[in-house]
Amino acid sequence: MLKLNSFFLLCKDPTLKRLGRELKPYSPKLLLSMACMVVVGLFNALQAWMVQPLLDEIFYRKDAQLLYLLPLALLAVFFIKGLFYFSYSFTLEKVGQSIIRDLRNKVYAHLYTLSLSYFQNTPTGELISRIMNDVAMLQSAVSHSLIRLLRDLCSVVGLLAVIFYMDWRLALVTLVFLPMASGPIVIFGRKFRRLSIGYQNLMAEASNHLHETIAGVRIVKAFSTEEYEKQRFAAKLQAIMDNLMENARYRCLAHPMVEFMGGIGMALIIWFGGMQVMNGHSTPGTFMSFLTALIMLYEPVKGVTNINSTIQQGMAAADRLFALLDVQPDIREKSGARDLPPFQRCLEFDRVSFHYPGNPDVLHSLNLTVQHGEMLALVGPSGSGKTTLSNLVPRFYDVTAGAIRIDSQDIRDISLRSLRQQIAVVTQQTILFNDTVRANIMYGRNNASESEVREAARAAFALDFIEELPQGFETVIGEAGVRLSGGQQQRISIARAILKNAPILILDEATSALDTESEREVQKALDNLMQNRTTIVIAHRLSTIVHAHRIVVLKQGRLIEEGSHEELIALGGEYSTLYHLQFADEAHQA
Repeated sequence: MLKLNSFFLLCKDPTLKRLGRELKPYSPKLLLSMACMVVVGLFNALQAWMVQPLLDEIFYRKDAQLLYLLPLALLAVFFIKGLFYFSYSFTLEKVGQSIIRDLRNKVYAHLYTLSLSYFQNTPTGELISRIMNDVAMLQSAVSHSLIRLLRDLCSVVGLLAVIFYMDWRLALVTLVFLPMASGPIVIFGRKFRRLSIGYQNLMAEASNHLHETIAGVRIVKAFSTEEYEKQRFAAKLQAIMDNLMENARYRCLAHPMVEFMGGIGMALIIWFGGMQVMNGHSTPGTFMSFLTALIMLYEPVKGVTNINSTIQQGMAAADRLFALLDVQPDIREKSGARDLPPFQRCLEFDRVSFHYPGNPDVLHSLNLTVQHGEMLALVGPSGSGKTTLSNLVPRFYDVTAGAIRIDSQDIRDISLRSLRQQIAVVTQQTILFNDTVRANIMYGRNNASESEVREAARAAFALDFIEELPQGFETVIGEAGVRLSGGQQQRISIARAILKNAPILILDEATSALDTESEREVQKALDNLMQNRTTIVIAHRLSTIVHAHRIVVLKQGRLIEEGSHEELIALGGEYSTLYHLQFADEAHQA
C-alpha cells in the first residue's frame, strides 16, 4: 500500500510526467519489461504462498509425496523468476541509459540554439555541471531507484493478493497500519528535493570555480593567490559536505521511523494472527504463509525510504535540465526563412540602434553602407560600439531598431546557417581546440582536400612552422592552442578563415595582442585573407588600417567621421587626434 502511495505521489509530479514523454520512443521495450515484472511479482507471491503447504501438508500431515514435489517446484519458481528478472532489469537498464544519452544530446544540442547573451550571463562551469553532474544524478534515479520502485510495485500487488487470500481480516489490519509509514516519506521527500536542488547549485558553483582557476592558472600563480584559491575551493567543498550531511541526517532518520511504525503493525498482526490460530480459526501454515508474504511486502516498504532520497535528487536534477531546455533563444529564424544567395553588392546598416538588456543604447540610429570588395575600418575609443556593430552582422545579437541588409535582404529574413556561411570572423581572442593542427584549420569545412588545407596554411604564412612541429599537421596543439605562440595561434585561426572562403570577413583587433614581429607575420597573412573579400576591420593600431578604402570613426555609438586615411588626417578631427597620439606613443616607445 505504501509502495502504491509513493508511486501515485510520483505520478502526480509534473517533472516525472515530462520525463515520461521522453520514454515514449521506448514504449515497446517498457511494455515487455512491465510484463516480465508482473511475472516476477506473481512468482514472489507464489513463493510466499508455498509456505502454507510446506507447514500444513508436509510438517503436520506428513505428506511424503509433496515433500519430493515441493522442493522441485520451488527450484522451478526461482529459475523462471530469475529469467524474467534478468529480462526486465537488463531491458530497463538499457532504456534508462538510453534516456540519459538522449537527454545529454538534447541539452547539448539545445545549448547551441541559444544566443550569445545566455552564455555571457551563465557561468561555463554551471552548464558543464548540468550536462554532466545533473544528468548523472538523473541516471541514478532512472536506471536504479525508479526501476526498483516499479519492480517492487509489481511484487507488492502480488503479495497483497496473497495476504487477502490467506486471511482477509489480517490483511485489513495490515492496510490500516502500513499507510502510517507514508507520512515520513512524503515529509522527508520534500526536504530531499530542496536539499538536492541546493546540492546541484553548489556543485555548479564548484565546477565553475574549477573551470575558472584551472583555465586561469597562470594568473593565479603570477599573483601568488594559490592559498586564497585553495581556501575558496575548500569553503565550497565544505558547503557541499554540509548539504550532504543534512541529507544523510534525514535519510538515516527516515528509515528507523518507517521501520518502527512497521514494527508496531507487525507486532499487532502477530498477536492477532496468533489468537486466530490458538482459537482454531486459522492453521499455522496459513498464518506463516501470511506472515512470510507480509515480511516480503515489508522489505520494499522499508526500501522506499532509502531510494526516496535518490529519486528526489534525480527529480531535482530533471527540474534543472528541463528548465535549461525551456530557455528560448533570443535569436530565432523566421518561419520559412530563405537562404542567402552569394553576396554580390553591398552590406547596409539602416538606422541601426542596439542596446543590451537593461542598458542604454550602445548604437544610435547608425547608417552605413559597405560595398562588395571594400575594406572598411572601424575605429574609436573603447565602448564606442565597434565590436557590437560587428556582432550584429552574423546575428550574434539582433538590432533593437532599424535593419541590416545584405544585397537588400533583411538578415532577419535569412536562415542563420546560410548567413553565417558567408561570414568569416578572426578575433583578438584566438579560439582553438585541443586537437590537431589539421582539424583546427578544417574546422567548419571537414571535406577540404589535403592541397586546400596546405594552401590555406601557406596563405596564412603558417606552413613553415607547422612543418617544423613534431608531427606536422597531425600535432595536437593543446587546449586553446597552448603549445603554440600567440602569433602561431593567430595564423592557424587565419588559415581556418581562408579555408572557409567566405565573401564577408570581420577582423576584430586581430593583431592587437601580438608583439611587433608577430604582428608583421600575421598582418601579411591578413593581407592574403582580405584579398577579394568585403572586410570590416576593427583596429586598435591605426597603422594597420591606413590603406583601408574607408575609415569610419565611432564615438559613443554614433558615426562622427568617415573617409580615407588621408581625408581624415586632413580633416583634423577625432581620427587625426587618435592617430597622432598613437604615433607619438609609438615613437616615444621606440
